[in-house]
Amino acid sequence: MKTKLTIEESLKLIPDASGVYLMHDKNDEIIYIGKAKNLKKRVKSYFQKNHDSAKLVIMIPQIIRFDFIITDSEVEALILESHLIKKHKPKYNVLLKDDKRFPWFLITDEEYPRIIVTRKADKKFQKGKYFGPYTNARAMYSTLELIKKMFPLKQCKTPRFKDRPCMYHQISKCLGPCQKLVSSEDYKEVVKQVEMFLSGKQTELIAELKQQMEIFAEKQEFEKAARYRDSYFDVMKAVGKQKVVSENTDINQDIIGFARDNAIMSIALLKVRDGRLIAKEDFDIRLDEIHTPYEALITFIQEYYQLVDVSEIPKELLLSIEIEEDENKIIKEWLTLKKGSKVNLLTPNIDSHTSTRMIMKHELVEMANKNATSTLESLKISELASLQNDWNEIGCYIQEKLNLPNFPNRIECFDISHIQGTNTVASMVVFINGKPFKTEYRKYRIRTLKEGQTDDFASMKEVIKRRYQKLLRDKEQAFPDLIIVDGGKGQLSSTMEALEELGLGNMPIVSLAKKFEEIYLPEQSNPVVFPTNSKALFLFQQVRDEAHRFAVSYHRKLREKNAIKSILDDISTLQISHKKLLVEHFGDIKGIMDANKSELSRIIGKTHGTKVYSFLHKKKPPN
Repeated sequence: MKTKLTIEESLKLIPDASGVYLMHDKNDEIIYIGKAKNLKKRVKSYFQKNHDSAKLVIMIPQIIRFDFIITDSEVEALILESHLIKKHKPKYNVLLKDDKRFPWFLITDEEYPRIIVTRKADKKFQKGKYFGPYTNARAMYSTLELIKKMFPLKQCKTPRFKDRPCMYHQISKCLGPCQKLVSSEDYKEVVKQVEMFLSGKQTELIAELKQQMEIFAEKQEFEKAARYRDSYFDVMKAVGKQKVVSENTDINQDIIGFARDNAIMSIALLKVRDGRLIAKEDFDIRLDEIHTPYEALITFIQEYYQLVDVSEIPKELLLSIEIEEDENKIIKEWLTLKKGSKVNLLTPNIDSHTSTRMIMKHELVEMANKNATSTLESLKISELASLQNDWNEIGCYIQEKLNLPNFPNRIECFDISHIQGTNTVASMVVFINGKPFKTEYRKYRIRTLKEGQTDDFASMKEVIKRRYQKLLRDKEQAFPDLIIVDGGKGQLSSTMEALEELGLGNMPIVSLAKKFEEIYLPEQSNPVVFPTNSKALFLFQQVRDEAHRFAVSYHRKLREKNAIKSILDDISTLQISHKKLLVEHFGDIKGIMDANKSELSRIIGKTHGTKVYSFLHKKKPPN
């Protein structure tokens, strides 16, 4: 649209049709591109008064105007959306922002093609056939060396000598096309075999290599037969190392799993070709203000399969989360259109009637999720190491942003845990110079509430008061440079009350609300918001999550102890000291249930041990 209309003017013109919308900011930069089945409904929803989505809360104030493009179908809208996102790279769309860092294999578009590694998957600059992207460069270069060993493709861009081939030909690593020592047809056959190998068509490739070996042996062209024999055994050896996930060699799947911790999300993509797991790619994504994990996964699918060659699209995608029916249908149609044959999109759920085949698919998704979780843990370790390396810079940022009187060397964080008011506990964790200091962690049982009573504010007030009363008595212990409480304005208010009653009203304190990761300060109505990808926010999240983990683990331990005691209370002759010994020794009810008579007797004596064993084995253990 040539004329730049206001939002109000554009909303009057937008039709009830499928299409793509483009959101612009005050600098006329496109900040977000979306697709819609009904443009009018979707775009109008952005400008309603109330929003509970972080996506809209952050983005909408930045929108000055929008454009829209009408399409004939939802699939056409998805294709156009993907194209426009790739072209404009809006800041709130692009997840694989640095896709140029991913290496690709390129089979060049030369008379005698080579296989090379490139980081520019753009046919405008380099023509040829692309395979990738690959996220593990080391594994990719290992594959390249394997390909060079198995398939004698040209390795030099230009001939090294005018009248003779180079040493690669002499050691049987090149067919010598620069000296016309191989026909164009024979060379193209080798190129085709490399493409089959990279596409995961190993079964088909092995059959072809064996067939060619036998044909040339029959023709008594023993040099060619030997070359195909060597390639055949090399491929067989490589394929033998791959995990077989199905005896059905027609199985071609991509399995996508993910794991998320706050703003860090890891996606694992497992590639199964001909029933074998041939590759795993890992993608780390920083969830910005507007992306939920669901949105991130959808966007990842669109971006990844927009990048890859048609030959890389499998027959089936297995996903770890259910995609909405309309979205599922559109993505399936788009991938089918791009591939030229049917592509299925499935989230394998299991129950008592699930087929063996579906259970196997579910297990593959679980494998992808486990891989994503493992990668996520590595990412977090790297992030934490980075925090410690940059601690001075991060600490200065926090001090300035929160207007702290001192550098935040010592941070103490509190959290409350309970289930419907039972076994209410609190935790305190300590971070010094950005590192957890576990010897100073503390846990508290809340005393002021009756069992079953729920009051997080009163619980927070109690634990704050108990903690800092003790510090006032024990003058040798250091006070924190910053207190963080898990929660919103209510938890902050309760904490302030407790500190003021102790005469500590000037202590620096903030609350961290999880939904939008907003930081509330005393006597300040608007929250402080750290950038989503900032190291300062990552530190706050790690501190908050550690306090939560510590509180939950203590709450669970109390709950298990109480469950054991309640069951053991039914044994009338069992004394309190006996119950305590059993709990201390076996830990939980399962441990006691798994113990035999002699083990129980060693702890509480033969008579009581026999009674406990007989009693418990008449009962089923609690869920």
